[in-house]
Amino acid sequence: MSTYQVGYFVGSLSSKSINRELSKVLVRLAPGDLEFTEIPIRDLPLYSPDYDASYPPEAVALKDAIQRSQAILFVTPEYNRSIPGALKNAIDWASRPWGTNSFDHVPTAVIGASIGAIGTALAQQSLRAVLSFCNARQMTSPEAYLHFTPETFPGDGQVTNESTREFLANYLAEFRDHIARVLTVLPRQS
Repeated sequence: MSTYQVGYFVGSLSSKSINRELSKVLVRLAPGDLEFTEIPIRDLPLYSPDYDASYPPEAVALKDAIQRSQAILFVTPEYNRSIPGALKNAIDWASRPWGTNSFDHVPTAVIGASIGAIGTALAQQSLRAVLSFCNARQMTSPEAYLHFTPETFPGDGQVTNESTREFLANYLAEFRDHIARVLTVLPRQS
């Protein structure tokens, strides 16, 4: 059985991010052949083409982390019906300079939680459009728009609702299968 290295982004910079809590749940529920590493985005400066000739160390580290990953999971909140600026900034850094797009052919999946009823649906739609332009190989089903409550997600990577736990475990199993299918056809170059 192969182990797949999965880098993941948490779209929120908040120290109390419910999507960071969701990421802990996902890591805990993942199949044993998925190994997760968070790719930090907090310290990235705002992207500008002025940096294309000489990337700052934070951006080089970002691109290196994506290169070490065989797949990428995006765990994101919804800000103003779209993706957070920090996450978009990280994607801009990773996809530049032109011709060095770190997401090209990379297996990806998108998930998010919100205290609202639509559970990040519009943010995910926006993110999927950006990832399409970046030529990422997106898992299109199942979609996962989660309504976050402290009762269901009490902390420390726990989930108390059995149907939510089962749904997330199935989502991660589908992601593992998606990774295997994509990498069979489009192996990652080191």
